[in-house]
This record gives sequence, C-alpha cells and structure tokens, in this order.
Amino acid sequence: MVKYVSNTEGRRKLLPLLLKYGFVIVVIILMLIMAIISPVFFSSTNILNLFRQISVTGIAALGATFVILIGEIDLSVASTIALGGVFYASLQFLVPVPFAVLLTLAITMSVGFINGLITTKGDIASFAVTLGTMGAIRGFALLYANGRPIFGLHEGSRWMGMGYAGPIPLPVIFLIVAVIVAIYTLRMTRYGRHLYAVGGNEEASYLGGLNVHMIKIMAFALAGLAAGFGGVLMTSRLGSGDPIAAAGYEFDVIAAVVIGGTSLRGGIGSAQGTLLGALLMGLITNGLNLQGVNPYWQQIAKGLIIVAAVFIDRQKRRFS
Repeated sequence: MVKYVSNTEGRRKLLPLLLKYGFVIVVIILMLIMAIISPVFFSSTNILNLFRQISVTGIAALGATFVILIGEIDLSVASTIALGGVFYASLQFLVPVPFAVLLTLAITMSVGFINGLITTKGDIASFAVTLGTMGAIRGFALLYANGRPIFGLHEGSRWMGMGYAGPIPLPVIFLIVAVIVAIYTLRMTRYGRHLYAVGGNEEASYLGGLNVHMIKIMAFALAGLAAGFGGVLMTSRLGSGDPIAAAGYEFDVIAAVVIGGTSLRGGIGSAQGTLLGALLMGLITNGLNLQGVNPYWQQIAKGLIIVAAVFIDRQKRRFS
C-alpha cells in the first residue's frame, strides 16, 4: 500500500531540515550570486583576502562562542581586541616577540576572567557587566596609549599579520588552527561537554555536581584570550597599536556566532557554525565592496541578517 503524505505533513518534515541546513544553503547561494555579479570573486587572491579579512573577527567570535554557549554575552570583545593591540605594540619594544604575545594574551585572558568573576560571584547579568567593562577597557587602552596609536613596530613583530606560509597568509592559518582547537575542545573534552550542559540547564548542572561558576569564568577567560590574539594579529598587520581600533567589532563578532547557529539562550552551537557565520558576514562585506556599494547598506544588511538568525533560532527550538 502506498502511504499518502499530505502537503501539510510534508511541510512539517521539510521545515526542520531547512532550519538545520538552510544556513549552509544560504552561504552557497550567496557565493554563487557574488561569482555571477563579480567574475573576480572566486579568484584565489580574493578568496584568500576574504579569509584574511575575517581572521580577527573569526578568532574573536570563536572565543565568544564559548560565552554564548552558556547563555551569557560579552560586549567587551572589541575593547579587549584594542587593549591587546596596544599592549602588544608596546611590549614588543621591551621583550622578544614570543614573550610579548604571551604577556598580551595573559593580560586579555585576565580581563575575561574578571568579566566572568564579576558575572558569577556578583550574580549580575553579563550584559550589564560587559557593557560596563566595554567602556572601562577602552578607556584603559586610551589611557595606556596616551590617546594615540603606538607606531614603529619592529619588522619581526609584524610577521604574524603580514607573513605567508607558501601562498596562504598567516592570519588565515591562525584562523584555521583556532577553529580546529575550538572544535576539539567543544566536541572531545570534558570541559566542552560541561559548557553544553550548563548552557542547556544550569540548575541541573549545578545539582549534578558541576562547578558552574568556574565553567562560566573559564568561558569568559577564553573569550578574552581569543580577543587578545585577534588584537595581536590586527596590530601586527597594521603596524600600529591603536586604542580606538576594532570599534564596533562586537557587532560582527556576536553576529557571526548567532548567525552560525549558536543560540543566545545557550546549550546549542558549534565552532564550525561560527566560522560559517563569520564567512557570511565577510561575504557580504567583500561582495558589496567589489560592487562599490555604500558601506551604510552593509550595516543594514548585517542587521537584518541578525534579526533573521534570531528568528530562525526561535523556530529551531519549536521543532526540537
């Protein structure tokens, strides 16, 4: 007997699949449209340039994924990128480059640690905490750099942002490595499983014996580490540490995470999804730049995409 499937039943089965894989389809369609509009889009030079452009926001977004997975938010990510940049620019005059990088990462990781500590121990919403530290960190970066960019980086200090591994820019290599590390951490480690557990049900995780506060604090610390490394790459590429650098990057970073499928309520998301989210944001910027479109339209497009991503997240939860 042939089983009849009504149109309504077919749509009910199709919709969850579209919600799950629709984002990948959108990215593929967008790439094809860009290729048709601009013949140079799929050139190796433009593709590598695209990935280099998203390297800073992509790495910072991977760190932000850990925070959003536990149902929290970090609005201070852009300020932390700038702070990492000015510290690296100044430290490379004082110590060898590897030590300058490590000291910078230790400082920005400490900033993230403080964000997590205030959020958990103070029982304050992370939105409020990081909204405050966003201004405080930016102010400290301006104070530290005396309100001016720190110029004159040594040539050896710029290899991370300007160097190549064969034909591939080093920032692209660092982005790929960061994605691999994030995927491994979330999928294969106990800490990764704990992140999903806390994000899915914090109370149950606490009753199950997990140290919820420390798991959250470490998530913020890792976000600070990733943002600091993004700051190092940015300073290394631009040749100066600017205390007002990365202004507005919190928008792109959080957008990449949310567009990539990480739920703002926590418990759902992935590192590879965040990479795709950063890629989509980069595709929009890259494609519109190739067409000479007014940058203000880019902001409108990105804002609408975020609204759509949040709507899709709500629909996913209805079918999960």
